[in-house]
Amino acid sequence: MIRDEIDPQPVTEASIVHEGRIFDLVRESVNLGEAGVVTREYIDHPGAVAVIALDDRERILLLRQYRQPVGAYLWEPPAGLLDIPGEPTQVAAARELYEEADLRADSWQVLVDYCTTPGGNNEAIRVFLARGLHEVSAAERHVREDEEIGMESRWVEIDDAVNLVLSGQIHNPSAVVGILAVSAARDRHWTTLRSVDEAFPFRRTQKVSERI
Repeated sequence: MIRDEIDPQPVTEASIVHEGRIFDLVRESVNLGEAGVVTREYIDHPGAVAVIALDDRERILLLRQYRQPVGAYLWEPPAGLLDIPGEPTQVAAARELYEEADLRADSWQVLVDYCTTPGGNNEAIRVFLARGLHEVSAAERHVREDEEIGMESRWVEIDDAVNLVLSGQIHNPSAVVGILAVSAARDRHWTTLRSVDEAFPFRRTQKVSERI
């Protein structure tokens, strides 16, 4: 059976190279048995959620947001950090949908989970499918800040979104993963969707700095 397995190997030495506002740079030496002890540096990341919001015409909501590390405006689904300890992932996803898109959803399922860069950080993202969408009133709308100010939004047909991914027009990882996943789920008549209560084992539960 092919299945990813969580099986932490013994850490013989660990330190925080740099403590950041959101992410820390960690150095760990790990005993890999026959392979010996190796030292690796990686980003300790709280994880995140993303939302594929699907309207009654089966169109996906994408937002255009500036990302400084790549110096580019990227088309992305609503998304945000899991930076409130113990907060349920679906609650975090609903908050991001409300804050970034002025939307609430009646129906939530887990679409797909993934690790963004397992060779360089421990970030895990849960992507939700949100349906039964309705706009919040003007009085309820969240006041956006920083890169979120003035974000452009577009509703894109699923097949058109898939073409944007495969033609190299969209690069945000949650957009790429989420778009391809929702297309596959639709083609399987939504039988692959999972409950929001399903365990998310790759979610970080404790900062590395708290256990060193």
